[in-house]
Amino acid sequence: MSQNLKEDILSSEAQAANVRTRTSKTSTADPADFDQRIRRALHAAGEKKAIDLTVLDLRGVATFTDFFIIATGANKRQMQAVADEVVEHLKKHGTPAARVEGYQTAEWILVDYGDFIVHVFDEKARRFYDLERLWRDAKRLDVSSEQLVEFGSLKEE
Repeated sequence: MSQNLKEDILSSEAQAANVRTRTSKTSTADPADFDQRIRRALHAAGEKKAIDLTVLDLRGVATFTDFFIIATGANKRQMQAVADEVVEHLKKHGTPAARVEGYQTAEWILVDYGDFIVHVFDEKARRFYDLERLWRDAKRLDVSSEQLVEFGSLKEE
């Protein structure tokens, strides 16, 4: 094997190791940093049994929004129900969505609130677009069922 080829292979392996190291050092977002609207959106999605709820804190990483809420639905109807619940719950509390995209096809439903965006994916689209990897420099919180219960205390406020 030529010396240049060996160096290229070693360089590729070093880059891959660097990506794994960076990914594993991703800092955790603090739920105390989330405003009520984000907590309400998480609770609403949880009420409709959204799968794998994750929040990415994009402050300091992106300029177009502060947070992504990412969820998965098991099928088209559940995805639409999750999006509907989030939209209705936040609207009831004075925060209407700026726009909703992808609702009819329900592969990736995007609900835009300006300073945060709710993404509801089917499993295949979530794996394909992999926003968690794309925005790996953001602080991340994988939301547990215990946290959803905690966020539920905001329901009637």
